[in-house]
Amino acid sequence: MKKKITIGILVIVVLLSIFAITSFSPRNTQSLEREVVFWTLQMNEFTPYMTDVITKFEYQNPDIKIKWIDVPFSEGEKRTLAAILSNNPPSLVNLNPDFSGVLAQKGALEEIPSEMLTSYNKELLNALKINGKIFAIPWYATSAVTIYNTDILNRADIKNPPKTFEEVGNYAKTVKDKTNCYIFMPTLTENDTTYKLLNKYGINSPNRLTDKASVRVFNFYRDLYKKDLIPKESVTQTHRESLEKYMSGDIAMLQAGANFLNIIKENAPNIYKKTEVAPQLTGTLGQYDFSLMNFVIPAKAKNKEDALKFALFLTNEENQLKLAKLTNVLTTNEKGLKSDYYQKFDDNDLMAKARVQSAKQLYKIEPVLKQQKSQKEVNDLLNTSVQMILIDNVKTENILESAAKKWDKLKFN
Repeated sequence: MKKKITIGILVIVVLLSIFAITSFSPRNTQSLEREVVFWTLQMNEFTPYMTDVITKFEYQNPDIKIKWIDVPFSEGEKRTLAAILSNNPPSLVNLNPDFSGVLAQKGALEEIPSEMLTSYNKELLNALKINGKIFAIPWYATSAVTIYNTDILNRADIKNPPKTFEEVGNYAKTVKDKTNCYIFMPTLTENDTTYKLLNKYGINSPNRLTDKASVRVFNFYRDLYKKDLIPKESVTQTHRESLEKYMSGDIAMLQAGANFLNIIKENAPNIYKKTEVAPQLTGTLGQYDFSLMNFVIPAKAKNKEDALKFALFLTNEENQLKLAKLTNVLTTNEKGLKSDYYQKFDDNDLMAKARVQSAKQLYKIEPVLKQQKSQKEVNDLLNTSVQMILIDNVKTENILESAAKKWDKLKFN
């Protein structure tokens, strides 16, 4: 009997030991953590920054584990779409508003409560709204400024850089005649360039495309093109080629983000010495355009509350300013935009001057550009139309009438 009792006690001790080991092993501790799978686009260059933010968040939230995956920019939309169609998408995804808008309209994204977004720039939040709701958290923005060659403008007897596209048109012939340079190179068929341009004149729907105002805009560029006052490559090349022409001294002005100044300084120091910055060119409405990157939470994602908590941490004032100083982008956090970094500059610091000007422009972006259904198809349609208007001898009104009908059909796709 005593022997049986001893064996029974040993069995109980062994079982208790196994329970203790399995209960407190690293494997079991790991299972108590909630994992947030987090995707970014082409952020591997800033790995130290990203890992530091993740480490700090995990320290403050020991029950949440962040699994960071960086996706090549060119594969972002394709991989995100495939993941969202599956039953196991990432918890938090870095996307541009165009694609985010498409996903939101298809019911694939989680709505973000507006009360959680009071610390962000209101104009940018308005740009993200779809039917009055917000499905994204703004991460960082850019707003192009006018980068111009003071030497070319001086040789053309132009004291102040043009502020509007109309002034550019007025100066174009003078610049060409006196300097043999072009005043600028509009990359009209690059992505949504023409769509953004039209928005500056209040043209953002099919029924406005045939307005007299729209015809004037297209004919404005047609006249410049036909008179050889803008480069022929304006209908085929991108901002990269436009930058090359600026660094070669072939054009007087460039619409680009403040970060392009570094490229000019490194690759064309003599041109950089002659470079100044001014506000972005405007149309009749006087507002500026911008680009934005944001975070979205797929509707089928796991741990959505934790994903939102991490997104708000990533985009708080401190973390956004750190990223901005590394990349020369604009913070979307209102307190960050009110900091000295975006309010003050030394006259000898061209980069800081451009940054301050760019940040100011975020307060004059309304009416904001609204992305539409079938946006890529709309962009392609407008780009094809502007090519035909500039190159072919077809009447502008006829091309725009045909384009408006096709655009109207796209609304229902």
